[in-house]
Amino acid sequence: MTFLRKNTKKLGKLTIWLGILAFFFLLFFVLTLVLTAKGAPMNSPTVIRWILAYQDVCLFILPVLLAVACWNEHPMQWLQLQRAPQLPIALGAALLMIIALPGNNLLAWLNQQITLPESLAYITQWMQAQEDAANAVLEKLMGQTQFGYFLANLLIIAILAAIGEELCFRGMLQGLMDHTQAAIWITAIVFSAIHMQFLGFFPRLLMGALFGYMLLWTGNLWVPIIMHCTNNATITILYYIATVRGTDTKAMDAFGTGDTLWVGIISLVLVGIGIYCLRRSLIMSNASSRTSKGN
Repeated sequence: MTFLRKNTKKLGKLTIWLGILAFFFLLFFVLTLVLTAKGAPMNSPTVIRWILAYQDVCLFILPVLLAVACWNEHPMQWLQLQRAPQLPIALGAALLMIIALPGNNLLAWLNQQITLPESLAYITQWMQAQEDAANAVLEKLMGQTQFGYFLANLLIIAILAAIGEELCFRGMLQGLMDHTQAAIWITAIVFSAIHMQFLGFFPRLLMGALFGYMLLWTGNLWVPIIMHCTNNATITILYYIATVRGTDTKAMDAFGTGDTLWVGIISLVLVGIGIYCLRRSLIMSNASSRTSKGN
């Protein structure tokens, strides 16, 4: 283990991570075959939740933690998880994600206006099929009004997914590329593409880039985790409230477009201002910290 930690280069680190990931993928494949053979209802909400929980823990969280532990004596430090973020920064980052919801809906609507040439109609049909499949899964999970299921959704969709995806993308993938500007955008592209929901590709790409920059600016992976968790949790809570009240959830997704377009525009402006303020606050905090150490 000590030899690995001292001699593992970037390609070796990537190989270790992908090897561990491949093992858990194989295990997932075997478990799926066993469940299918036993006649388990694979499209039931309960089974879907277990599958998502497995993906969060065994495909995102564990491979990263195990791989980094192989090549670094201080894995939490390498992943930039060694300290809690400053409370004002954490609260500001979380508030930013709540404010961004209508703006994100507007960006998603604009994304959907992009059309491909008729010669590429098969790609459009494939993308729409992927979007429909994702929406069908979401409806199955969110369509249950029992409070226990709502808590399970919060755990799996908000908390575990946020921790797992940020560990995998910002912590591992972006970290292997030394958190450069290019690394942030490459990671954001991969992050958005892997969701297989291309009608919302650009909003998710921009969100991933924001998470990457927040990690770069703060040096703390907990900040994008908090932002990611806040985004997912807020959407889950709003879906639950709408379902309990019998409200059409499509109206919630459209908030910030159409008659409420002005809300989406204001949301994006406020997000821009919020990012600027957070960045300025971090610069001033870092400068103050360096001055104190110099004294």
